[in-house]
Amino acid sequence: MRYLMTFSYDGSRYKGYQKQPEEKTIQGEIEKALETINSNVPVTIYASGRTDAGVHAYNQKAHFDLENKQLTPDKIKDSLNSLLPKDIYIKNIEIVSDEFHARYNVKAKEYIYVINMGEYNPIEKDYVFQYNKQLDVVEMERALKYLEGTHDFKSFAKADDEREDYTRTIVQTHLLRDLKNVNKLTISFLGTGFLRHQIRNMMGILLEIGEGKRKSEEIIEILAARDRTKAGIAANPEGLYLKDVLY
Repeated sequence: MRYLMTFSYDGSRYKGYQKQPEEKTIQGEIEKALETINSNVPVTIYASGRTDAGVHAYNQKAHFDLENKQLTPDKIKDSLNSLLPKDIYIKNIEIVSDEFHARYNVKAKEYIYVINMGEYNPIEKDYVFQYNKQLDVVEMERALKYLEGTHDFKSFAKADDEREDYTRTIVQTHLLRDLKNVNKLTISFLGTGFLRHQIRNMMGILLEIGEGKRKSEEIIEILAARDRTKAGIAANPEGLYLKDVLY
């Protein structure tokens, strides 16, 4: 039987989502817990995608198969949460068809990136990017609009990510200021899919634009160049969250 799992995690203590030898990862912790409740038979989970070290998730999705039908979705959820570290939480488990795939059936994903323009906050250092200077928010909003639509995003892909097709569609973007704290910015990206490091690389350019080092119109030239070196450095991972996955 196939199950779809929705879960959240604090990625600050992990070497990313994807399982790696000798490293503490989100996938590794969940699979270890699943193996325990599955009579010590290994279980592989297939996520909607991976997140980098230090990146967090509100609603990551993954599917897995279990033969034991006595393990109901509620029982699996409760058992996993009793075994998992407190920085990983299973929010929901539901039965899906055997043809469902958590990665290949994705219709859209939403990511958010949170920035603190105010005074350095050590309590938030793992959860909000501590930029600690004012940014030109209006110019950043202009730049976001150039990223919307269907484009070849090779300039914003991971440098060693070799593939035939770098085309992705960003459906919409938003830049929001916290009403209670005007120094906190949240930038959201809703798209049909994203390349590895694409969000962090786009955020790197947006920060340079906000600093006044570049103009928003340069996004057009960077996209056309299809050259990773034209897009500057990636933004820090700690402000990035996978907010939702839509099927």
